[in-house]
Amino acid sequence: MLAVETGNVPTINITAGCLPEAWEKTVIAVWENGIDVKTQYDKPDDELSKDATVMITVNDPFAEPRIHKNFPGGPEELESYRQEVVAGIHDHWIDPAAGKWTYTYHERMFAYTPVEDIRNANTPKPFVPFDQIQYIIDSLANCNHTRRSQAITWMPTADPKTDDPPCLQRLWCRLIADDDGFVLNMNTHWRSRDLYKAWFMNVYALTDLQKMIAEKIAEKIGQPVRVGRYVDISDSLHIYGSYFDEVRVEVEKMKNPDKSFKDRAWDTNHPAFEMMTQQARENLERDPDWYARAKG
Repeated sequence: MLAVETGNVPTINITAGCLPEAWEKTVIAVWENGIDVKTQYDKPDDELSKDATVMITVNDPFAEPRIHKNFPGGPEELESYRQEVVAGIHDHWIDPAAGKWTYTYHERMFAYTPVEDIRNANTPKPFVPFDQIQYIIDSLANCNHTRRSQAITWMPTADPKTDDPPCLQRLWCRLIADDDGFVLNMNTHWRSRDLYKAWFMNVYALTDLQKMIAEKIAEKIGQPVRVGRYVDISDSLHIYGSYFDEVRVEVEKMKNPDKSFKDRAWDTNHPAFEMMTQQARENLERDPDWYARAKG
């Protein structure tokens, strides 16, 4: 148990070798050590959420096993979300003036266009869309030791006025030389985060983006660039009281001394995961909205 002074949000530091291990360690840590606090989404009968400021280091985000079988979702949802972040398959859902989505992470990172009033179709748009991911690729290819390679999502002129502003705030990338070429390290910074239901999918998609950036830099410089450690920093990483019953059951599984997290995880080449992921890719290629429609 962490010793936390009254009035202070706990700070937690997690290190893990792979994604499923990181998720389990963090869920347990926030469940046991998070502060009890209300949220703006609580229903009258909901328990107080568990909340902490957390930094998670995943030493090798592509180490196997890479998939946790028990995260709230499945291979189809995971693939749909990965393509939403990396490929922008749901950018067409953005229509703030019509009361629809105000952003996707892909749109904010690949076509950042700050405005004053995001819900007003006639708001002035003084800037052309800017591809921040291409900027990261170019800046690291041109100067491999630069500390300026970052992408942001927040629009202070517009986002605070919306009901669901971006949780992800910033990506920061650093290229480090090693004996075989270079290693791309990446940090992500979040203002607020649903640990139990969102964290795993977020990180699965963003580390895929990290891999894509590494590959693009390698193409530009003509040298190998491998994916390095991934660091995930959340100001408010929380577990909502509305699904504590579900979390309690999962935490008991995680804390079973007779089982390892590997017993609850899949390698990416597991036949069931491969089959469902490939089917999802084929369906999404035919119809990017396929999974959303399947969910109802």
